[in-house]
This record gives sequence, C-alpha cells and structure tokens, in this order.
Amino acid sequence: MIKNLKPILFVIVLAGLSLIYGANIKSYVIGFTNSIVSTYDDVYSNIKGEIEKYQNQASTIEKLTKENKELRKSAVLLSTFATELNQFLADKNASIYSPNVQLVRALFYSSLGDYNKFWIDFKDFKKDRIYGLIYKGKSAGIVINKDSKPLAILQRDPKCTFSIYIGETKIPGIATGNNKNITIKFIPQWLEPKVGDEVFTSGLDDIFFSGVPVGRISSVFESDFYKSAIVEPYENPNMPTYLYVITKEF
Repeated sequence: MIKNLKPILFVIVLAGLSLIYGANIKSYVIGFTNSIVSTYDDVYSNIKGEIEKYQNQASTIEKLTKENKELRKSAVLLSTFATELNQFLADKNASIYSPNVQLVRALFYSSLGDYNKFWIDFKDFKKDRIYGLIYKGKSAGIVINKDSKPLAILQRDPKCTFSIYIGETKIPGIATGNNKNITIKFIPQWLEPKVGDEVFTSGLDDIFFSGVPVGRISSVFESDFYKSAIVEPYENPNMPTYLYVITKEF
C-alpha cells in the first residue's frame, strides 16, 4: 500500500513545486529564450551586413571593370580612326591629323550640392586654355581653370558652352547647358533644324575637334532674332570615374 502511495506523493510534490516555482521557471526560460533570439538577431544582422558590404564592393568592382573596358575600347577606336585618317591624308599629301586625347580621373565635387562641377587629375593642364571633355566617345563637357586647378563642367551646366553643327547641312549654333540637358542658341532664322537631327561638335571654338556626337534635337522654338533648340544628349553622366580630355593644339 505504501509502495503505491510513493508515486502519487511524488506527483503531488512535483505539482506543488510547479505551482510554487513555475512562474520563476517560466520567467527564466523566457528570458533565456529571448537572450538566444537576441543573440541570433545580432549575429544574423552582422553577417547580413558583411554580405551586403561584400556584394556592394563586388558590384562596384564589376562596374569599374566594365567602364575601364569601354574606355580602353574608345581609346583603340580613336587611335584606329586617327591612323586611318592619317593614311588618307598622306595619300592626299595633306597634314597629319591627331585627336590627341588624354585619359583623366575625376576626384571630387568642387562644392556641395553642385553635381555638375568636379576637380580632375589632369597633369598637363594649361591655365589659359579651355578643354573639351569626352565620355564613351560622346561630348561630356569642358575643363576650365579655377584657382589654378582643372575644373570639369558637365555639358548640362549653364556655364558649359561650345560650338556645334546640326544635321547634314551643318546648321551652326552654340550649345549651352540648361541644368537638365542642352539648349542650342543663335540658330539663324532662315535655317530649318528639325526634331531628330543629330548634333555634333563643329570644332570652330578650339575646344572640341569637329564631329564629336552630342545628341539629337528634341524640340525647336522661335526667339526674337534667332531660333533655339533643345538637345537630348547622348551622354548625361553625373561624375564618371574616368573621362578623356582633348589636348590637341588647335
């Protein structure tokens, strides 16, 4: 009889202990569980952060590698173009043509909030000259002297101005940035630029050589004495890592 009571007494004692200390045990278990979950979250967040950091770095490296390949391709095309043209000129007993471009690296913006101007690493810079900028074979802006340092100004900036031609008939005009794209001013009233016409540099300003693609006309409108046009540029970058500067002596 006593032997049969032992299991019952054990269950009663266990139940009583559970009632007395259950809340404390539950609190301890919950606290321990929360601690494990919190630690897991911290570890997970750290690992996720490191993975995202690595992925961002990998993405940046891939982007720079692709950009570098494009720049090298542009350099080869420019060199090939110059070689072919020089051969043609030699056959015609004409003078040698050389684009003379130099690869330069963008450094940092010249002022906060202005994404159209940045300093470049340009060793052969001459203070009294304005240079043309090329990106991916298209016009990108100009380089001027500011505080005895080379300052790149993208072509959408109102302070960027250069000479252009429009279409096959080479309608002349002056390209100026309008903060969004490009406006062409001083088009003679009797000439007829059309939407879709290609715009390219004229080379008349000694900034660019002739024939660098700029963009296409998106609209034409009348002003008091001249016509004007809006150009959607082929390239409208923010701050490319590398660009070409036209160093040809005109």
